[in-house]
Order: sequence, then structure tokens, then C-alpha cells
Amino acid sequence: MVELVSERAAAPHTLPAVSWSADLATRDGYVFHVRPASPTDEPALAEFFEHVDKEDLRFRFLSAIHKVGHDQLRALVTVDHEHIENFLAFDPATGRIVATAMLAADESLTRAEVAVAIRADFKRRGISWTLLDHVAAFARAKGIATLESIESRDNHQGSSWNANAAGSRRPARAIPHR
Repeated sequence: MVELVSERAAAPHTLPAVSWSADLATRDGYVFHVRPASPTDEPALAEFFEHVDKEDLRFRFLSAIHKVGHDQLRALVTVDHEHIENFLAFDPATGRIVATAMLAADESLTRAEVAVAIRADFKRRGISWTLLDHVAAFARAKGIATLESIESRDNHQGSSWNANAAGSRRPARAIPHR
């Protein structure tokens, strides 16, 4: 579990008039586009999950899963944008989804869980870290004080996120969208 440093606003949980779509750059300079999912993303998301390692699918969905079905895909693209948001990361060269990060908050918007998945051929580029930074900024803007990731004991990479995210991390750099 990771506690976010958050200045909880006394006002209702409303986000400023900011677009959460952005071009982000990893520490190594890889630039990708991120935006909230919409129902029209379902076919692209289905194609994305075909390129996620089976072990990573198990860690993402916390069950032995071989294929993400229509009902699960629909749940990932038809979110309420108040308590649940699913961010999709796109490779600018191909337009394909390379990662996804879902945030699910409790009713009071004080705690939330995050779940991330990344294409096997896009691992080790810093995309997950940068996407998590973006999700954490979104959570802070909503007034969420605690961001959690529920992990399998077998997921050593996810466990390192929990350890590292509590330390000093540089925020993702947003690149102005033209």
C-alpha cells in the first residue's frame, strides 16, 4: 500500500477543468499518449490483451485467465469516470495500446486501488512507472489520500512498485498537446 501525499480539499471532489489526456515521456525519453478509455476502445483493448504475458494477465486480474472476455472488456471501457477511471497508453508510431492502468476508488473517494498491465514487447521502457505517476496525479486531484495495489506474492515486479512508489519518485512529465 502506498500513501499519497495529498492536500485534501474541503470542497466537493471535483476535478479542475484539466484534460487527463496527455503525451507523457518516460525517464528514458520514450513518449506515449495517454487518455481515459471509452466504449469505442473495446476492440483495441481486446487486441492489446492478446499481447500481455499470461503471467501478467494473472497478476492483473488476480486469477488464472487466458483471454480477457467481452464482459471484462466492457467493464474496462464503460467506467463512471467518478469512482473508476481506466487510462490507456498508446504508442504514437503504431497507434496501438501499449499499457492500461485502472483506478477504482471507494464511495467516499478517500482510497483507491490501481491495476496496471503492459504489452510484453513494451516492458522495461518506464511506461508503467510513468503511467502510474499520471494515475497518482489524477488520484490526488480527486482528493484520494491512499492509492493501493493489491499484488500476488509471486509478482516481484509489482512488489517493487509498492516499495519504490513510497519513496521519492519524480512525477511524469506532461508534454503540452498541440
